[in-house]
Amino acid sequence: MGSEGPPAITIHVTGFRKFHGVAENPTETIVSNLQDYMKKKGISKGFILGSCTILDTAGQGAVTALYETLRSSLNNNTTSDPSNSRIIWVHFGVNSGATKFAIEKQAVNEATFRCPDEMGWKPQKVAIVPIDGPISQIKQTSLPVEDITKSLAKMGFEVMCSDDAGRFVCNYVYYHSLRFAEQNGLKSLFAHVPLFLTIDEETQMQFAVSLLEAIASTVC
Repeated sequence: MGSEGPPAITIHVTGFRKFHGVAENPTETIVSNLQDYMKKKGISKGFILGSCTILDTAGQGAVTALYETLRSSLNNNTTSDPSNSRIIWVHFGVNSGATKFAIEKQAVNEATFRCPDEMGWKPQKVAIVPIDGPISQIKQTSLPVEDITKSLAKMGFEVMCSDDAGRFVCNYVYYHSLRFAEQNGLKSLFAHVPLFLTIDEETQMQFAVSLLEAIASTVC
């Protein structure tokens, strides 16, 4: 028998740097350490971990960098599928008031920032992509959020489905990512995590890996 080929799915992940009120963003730690964590734990199940990128917590001023990051997955397609259907983007963001993890079903075409982003922008009821229509326009992930959430809950994680990613930078990035996914035939998902003070770092690292495994399982 021949050896099995590499997993057919590549998952790219992003986290955020600090922002107003959150001096140390747990998602920066999670994403920065994910590759080493998986190697240390001997985890290589069901997917290839692609790029691990830390984004500025900014909207309009960081769009160019965001799209360069998203396009990189098209230029470095490591899947066995010549199309992009096996490329997945998973974005991690923090909800400082949360007590559990949240898997986001959708993003809204509205930027209403409660505080200025890290580039000083503070939009109010602004369409993220004006040509898409009104600020009530919604884009949904094509991934099965309920199934993924149930799988994670069975593993013992405190996790919920969410249909409201807020109106700050997390929603802003997710909307652009879902739009990019639609246009390029790939998939996108956003997960909110609490602060490390609420759920410790080790548990959050375990959650991140388990989330990627659950996504890969549903796609396979």
